[in-house]
Amino acid sequence: VAVEGEEAGLAYTDVSTSSVVWVTQTSLSALPLELARLSPAEVVVSKENGGTLFSDYRVALQESDAFRLEDSRRFLLEHLGVTTLEGYGCEHLPLAVRAAGGLFAYLGENHRDALARLTGLTTYDTGETMTLDQQTRRNLELFAGGRWESKENSLLSVLDLTRTSMGGRLLRQWLGMPLLDVKAIRQRQNAVAWFHRDQRRRQDAGQVLSRISDMERLVNRVKGGIAIPREVVALRYSLEALPDLLSVFSTVENKESEDSGDVAWLAQRLPTCQETAALILQSIQDEPGPVGEGGVIRPGFSTEMDELRDASRNARGYIARLETQEREKTGIKNLKVGYNKVFGYYIEVSNRNLSRVPEEYQRRQTLTSGERYITPELKEYESLILGARERMEELETSLYRQVCHQVGEAAAQVLTAAETVAHADVFYALAEAADRYGYVRPEVDDGRIIEIKDGRHPMVERLLPPGAFVPNDTRLSVEDDQLVVLTGPNMSGKSTYIRQVALIVLMAQLGSFVPARSATIGVADRIFTRVGLQDDMAAGQSTFMVEMVETANILNSATGRSLIVLDEIGRGTSTYDGLSIAQAVAEQVHNAPGLGCRTLFATHYHELTELSRTLPRVRNYSVAVAEEDGEVTFLHRIVPGGADRSYGVHVARLAGLPREVIHRAWELLSHLEGGQRDGTLPSKGGDEGTQLGMFAPTPEVVKELLGLDVSSMTPLEAINALYELQQKAKSDGS
Repeated sequence: VAVEGEEAGLAYTDVSTSSVVWVTQTSLSALPLELARLSPAEVVVSKENGGTLFSDYRVALQESDAFRLEDSRRFLLEHLGVTTLEGYGCEHLPLAVRAAGGLFAYLGENHRDALARLTGLTTYDTGETMTLDQQTRRNLELFAGGRWESKENSLLSVLDLTRTSMGGRLLRQWLGMPLLDVKAIRQRQNAVAWFHRDQRRRQDAGQVLSRISDMERLVNRVKGGIAIPREVVALRYSLEALPDLLSVFSTVENKESEDSGDVAWLAQRLPTCQETAALILQSIQDEPGPVGEGGVIRPGFSTEMDELRDASRNARGYIARLETQEREKTGIKNLKVGYNKVFGYYIEVSNRNLSRVPEEYQRRQTLTSGERYITPELKEYESLILGARERMEELETSLYRQVCHQVGEAAAQVLTAAETVAHADVFYALAEAADRYGYVRPEVDDGRIIEIKDGRHPMVERLLPPGAFVPNDTRLSVEDDQLVVLTGPNMSGKSTYIRQVALIVLMAQLGSFVPARSATIGVADRIFTRVGLQDDMAAGQSTFMVEMVETANILNSATGRSLIVLDEIGRGTSTYDGLSIAQAVAEQVHNAPGLGCRTLFATHYHELTELSRTLPRVRNYSVAVAEEDGEVTFLHRIVPGGADRSYGVHVARLAGLPREVIHRAWELLSHLEGGQRDGTLPSKGGDEGTQLGMFAPTPEVVKELLGLDVSSMTPLEAINALYELQQKAKSDGS
């Protein structure tokens, strides 16, 4: 990373699989979000930039000279073998060039094998994809879910039906950066639809993809000279599958139909690499052993290797027959022919048979149990075997390196094929998921409406029996249904509902089909979420402070095209404080110039339903509940109108709180719901009341509160006013 003023350049690569460095230049404020998306193992910065900006990452400090523009540019030109960076799109992005120069300098010192493999440079624009902050990734459970952050409960686990490692990596990358361009989204949708339409075609594609190993990793290991023979053979098998994948692409029902072009662009980008596959087939055996033992190079590839192999084989045959011949010749039935690294080949005779040893035997080693001998003929064959072995090891190593070098020269073509295979694999996986789970293709456009019929939560429905999940409709529009205030009981599905809307939008912009009966999605430039209560003890932030920081980020970063999902704003503080902040936030989202974006606001503050009376684009919805004989059934159905109860005690009973606690809670709740809000609650031990500050009337403070023009106040003004009222209440002894 190279930083200067309010701008930053970023360059990144994967040293284990990639041959490309990606570079971009962006604002300093956007840099943390891009780093969060990449989640790098290490960040390389100059010593002058190595401050707190990168405190969440492992940092490697480089001398500032490595980031000088002229040096960086000159190195890139030499390394890529070009005279200008214009063709790579970064000629006029100085910070991107400096970042790339710093990265190459670091790799030259620490990963020279990776540096040699980097032959490509790709410039990308962070404005082409949706930026997802860390809390949105976490709250929507894109890569890990549940209380224990399990990968099995994530959206990735639902969609990742890929058959190759390359496809799995690409799907993860796409999931973290949904598209903003409608044309690009529809191109992906067309490819998914092409696989989805024909189950037989999809099965054929899945079988071919299953035969393909991690070509990116394999060819880079070959090019780097660190691949073992079995990896080279695995690369061959993968390359041999490419023509079969091309055949799958050619299975179009009607060549004249519009659908015939859905994957034509993939087929055009897929080189078959059969010359490289043929080279490996001709040179490397199907089940090779270690290099140098004679089992790697295929017979017929090298005449000299074949002769050495034959000579060694004949000599070994003589050795194998020698034991039988010498036993017959001498009459010594337990005579043995053996070999060790110190003395070479020998004939071993036990002590009781030493008198029968022929004169031509030459003593080589004395044992407690007998003697070991050598003969002139055995010595001759020993020299032949060992000489052949040494030459064979040298020749096989040389031939293997030669083959790897030739394969490495075709690395660019192989990597292009690998990239195309990864795309095909992702489209196959998304189509397979759509077929398995009943997803539909959404209509994606540049409008400001989100309309979903019978939408479902992609992860939650997988945890329930088939058909058990209750689907719900959604309509959000900046013209009318802009801000939905959703009330209802705990455990009834409010959080599931609002998150499923965000997930459906994200999936649609990924290019995937979505869990719904139908969906129209107006592209969102950002998805923001504020969910749950969490603290950050390392940063000294309480749960409420974290909640407010995240809310502030949303209000300061969202635009009129964003989608906001708010779950329980203001629950981390006292009731009146929280309600005031929640209402102020809702009013800001509705009224602020340049904001007014599509918003789902789940809350237990039933008072917020009153906003629909004064704010024209606020709509109230609630979760339906059925009550019968004191028993409550959550219907999980979203219906128009607000709720006036939260059924918290009922949920507490379901959670297993002790029976006496539940009974006592019902007593206190009945006291409050009976209108006895005089500031006291009956104590369990007698008639004395316990003062409840939240219900105690403070007439002067209430008068001032009622006199506030809340709708025209900013959140900061509202917080300051609340603080002043609180101080007055305290000074009055209330």
